[in-house]
Amino acid sequence: MKSSSRRSALAAAGLAALACLGAGSASAADKLKVAGIYTVPFEQQWVSRIHLALKAAEARGDIEYKATENVANPDYERVMREYANGGAQLIFGEVFGVEAAARKVARDFSKVAFVVGSSGKPTGGNFAVFDNYIQEPSYLSGMIAGGMTRSNKIGLVGGFPIPEVNRLMNAFMEGARSVNPQVSFSISFINSWFDPPKAKEAAFAMVDKGADVLYAERFGVSDAAKERKVLAIGNVINTQAQYPDTVVASALWNMQPTVDEAIRQVKAGSFKAADFGPYSMMKHGGSSLAPLGTFEAKVPADLKKRVADRQAEILAGKFTVKVNDAQPKP
Repeated sequence: MKSSSRRSALAAAGLAALACLGAGSASAADKLKVAGIYTVPFEQQWVSRIHLALKAAEARGDIEYKATENVANPDYERVMREYANGGAQLIFGEVFGVEAAARKVARDFSKVAFVVGSSGKPTGGNFAVFDNYIQEPSYLSGMIAGGMTRSNKIGLVGGFPIPEVNRLMNAFMEGARSVNPQVSFSISFINSWFDPPKAKEAAFAMVDKGADVLYAERFGVSDAAKERKVLAIGNVINTQAQYPDTVVASALWNMQPTVDEAIRQVKAGSFKAADFGPYSMMKHGGSSLAPLGTFEAKVPADLKKRVADRQAEILAGKFTVKVNDAQPKP
């Protein structure tokens, strides 16, 4: 009896171990294979938000994630095809300079889901688009800029005059005007997504013309502001820790809601070619105004109240920040 019982126990233990092993294998198999393809370094502010969100999903165990940075536009289609042929089920990227080629790849790999930063519309059944719809906190940061300027001159330095940049600049300017109708703007585009020295030089020129607040849509602008001892407003990420006496506020982008929704849809077999841009809005937790931090006591109380009241109106649906994709004018 004892021997029989022992054999039964061992058999049961063996079956349990196999069951656990099977469950582990199923869990690994359930991980979605995701790829990221970026034309700039991972640390570039815009791409860093996508990469960070995907790394978080990887850390949770939801996906297997591979990514390539600094992909030149002529190589982008080749890298897309390599990932698609390699078993990627979901591909993230930014295709502003390779729209036609990227859409062709999506047509050729109809079973792969593509979610890419794009100025165009979703197409087919598998080519979804997004961008950083952070015009709401951009408007709020503009209010702060308009209230903090003493010269009534604000400079804006951007990458390219495309809708994704234009709408943030326009919202920022409207926010500034809402608290300071006397404010004027100078605007410059450096025609690059990552050229800090060029952005810095453009910012210097604006300070030389009297700007005492700079909108840092690109890296390099806050460096110029620090050197010339003027203020800066950040974009997409919070760099106040690096510029504690320079960066007053920032409009932050959180790509996690977009990434998580795409993963959910692909896993559920319900993925559709859609515009994922709205997941970047404040009501979804996709964007926010950074805490004032080192400037908490430096921003006037009445200005902070106006900003807080407007933010509450936005979240309650009582105020809508206009989406203006036209190239901004001074």
